[in-house]
This record gives sequence, C-alpha cells and structure tokens, in this order.
Amino acid sequence: MPLVFSPPDSIYKGNSSLTPARLRELYGDASQHAAAKVISHFDHHCRIFIEHASFLIFATSDGTNLDVSPKGDPAGFVKVETDRTLLIPDRPGNNRIDGLMNILAHPKVALLFLIPSVSETLRVNGTAEVLEERDLCDQFQINGRSPKTVIRVTADEVFTHCGKAPMRARLWKPESWPAERPVATLYEMVRDHSELDVASTDQAYTEQRYRETLY
Repeated sequence: MPLVFSPPDSIYKGNSSLTPARLRELYGDASQHAAAKVISHFDHHCRIFIEHASFLIFATSDGTNLDVSPKGDPAGFVKVETDRTLLIPDRPGNNRIDGLMNILAHPKVALLFLIPSVSETLRVNGTAEVLEERDLCDQFQINGRSPKTVIRVTADEVFTHCGKAPMRARLWKPESWPAERPVATLYEMVRDHSELDVASTDQAYTEQRYRETLY
C-alpha cells in the first residue's frame, strides 16, 4: 500500500498529460520517514527552528491565482503563540498588500522557514487571519514603529523539509555567490517594466531607500 494517499485521477483538472497514478509510478512511494513526519502542532523542534529563522516565504491565494511573498526580520520575528498558532508581523512594503487581500478572500496559506547556514527548512500549511489590534501590533515594534497588522496562522500541517535543494543551489556557500550583482537595479527594472520616471536607477539610491523604509 502507498504510504502517501493519492486522490483519484478524476479530480485533477490541470493541463498536464500526466496523471497522479503515472507520477507515483515514476517516483515510487514516499519513504516511511517522509510520510510519517507531518504533525499538526509546533513541538520543541519546530519552536527552536522558528526562533532562529530570520526569513520565510509566504504563499497565499485568492482562490484562483497564487502569490508568494518574502518576509524577513531579526531571528525570532515570528512568535509561536500556542501549540497550533503563529503570529507574523507585516512590515512596510509597497502597499500592494496582495497577500493580505488574498487571506481575506481565501485564508489557506503555506510558509517555508529558513535559517541562514542550515540546509533544512520548515514547512507550515494552515489557515491565516489578519489582525489589527494595537496592543498586539505593538508587541512587534522595532525602532519605535509597530506593524499595521499581524497575521495569525493556525497550523494544519507542520513538517521539516530535507536540505537537498539548498545544497544543490549552494545557497549558504559564499564562495559560490556572484562576485558582482548580476541583474539590473530595482529602479532600472521598475523604469523598464512600467515606463515611469524614477528619481535614480543607481543601486546606492535603492539601498538608501531600503534603509529609510525598513520599518
């Protein structure tokens, strides 16, 4: 018997010619460890991982389309509220608030936590809500500035992910990083994508704008 449940082919409506049965034939069953590692709460291992994570990738959906957003702060910026819930401050951005809007429409979310130098990651799938209570937001104050909202995520699934992808990417190997920036500056791309005038396309200007608007 397969260790991971595969829904019937009839429920899949994607544009691939492959079926779940064919994929399972190609890849085989999940290992016993991979199938059994999923939990629905934050145990002491998860709490320590989240405490040391300074970066996460946050996936949301409006029910039709998907968005993925990076979130980062000093390690420990995400708080484990209870065995099932997390609190995540929403720091200043560009005010598109795609992720927040998506949560209002379709609260299912997915998170991927990263710790610099650690190859393994922590994944959380669950349900989110956006909160604006002032006393709650003030708990995440940095440099005298509180976030406008805090996201609470209630976990459905929590599990570690092996470190093969970061190892393949040599993500935490400085000797493999580019010696110079290999892409245009942010404002060069904004100018070319939107045809809007920008104050400067210099990278130093971009870095200065980042410093001024971090919090």
